[in-house]
Amino acid sequence: MFARKSTLLLHIRTHAKEKPFQCEYCQKCFSLKGELVRHIRTHTKEKLFHFQCEYCQKSFSLKGDLVRHNRNHTKEKQFQCEYCQKLFARKSTLLLHIRTHAKEKSFQCEYCQKCFSLKGDLVRHIRTHTKEKPFQCEYCQKCFSQRSVLVQHLSSNTKQKPFQCEYCQKSFSHKCELVQHIRTRTEYK
Repeated sequence: MFARKSTLLLHIRTHAKEKPFQCEYCQKCFSLKGELVRHIRTHTKEKLFHFQCEYCQKSFSLKGDLVRHNRNHTKEKQFQCEYCQKLFARKSTLLLHIRTHAKEKSFQCEYCQKCFSLKGDLVRHIRTHTKEKPFQCEYCQKCFSQRSVLVQHLSSNTKQKPFQCEYCQKSFSHKCELVQHIRTRTEYK
């Protein structure tokens, strides 16, 4: 879904493989004018990165990319679900989340015909049929069907605690432990 017709038309180009913007230096073609402008800078040697992150010094050629990147550091979540009030850092993630409320389930399992709102949920589900375990621990070579389970495994093996409470700064090995901690603390509510 798009708010503007012009944005929809630009999006349709990606499906139609339409690339009306051509580089005058190498004749490579692009779907969007902004992509061409960024590409031309590789020929002209114009400085590509004008916007630098104050937290990690990573640089970006577009201010919007820097703004989105900064949300990783500030944990700013400005996009709110109108159904459940859950907050998201990216609009694209909010739009995926909204599908779960709309009961739109356009991704169907070829094995059992169960339907899912999100493609990622279908991919994870299919692994229950195929027994595929594509995520491997680099320390013990144990394999997992989901990346999140591998992350939990790694944090328990390495004693890392990557999940930190935003209220008291206490850290946890598993996200579920953090969630439980926040739920049980009445002063956070």
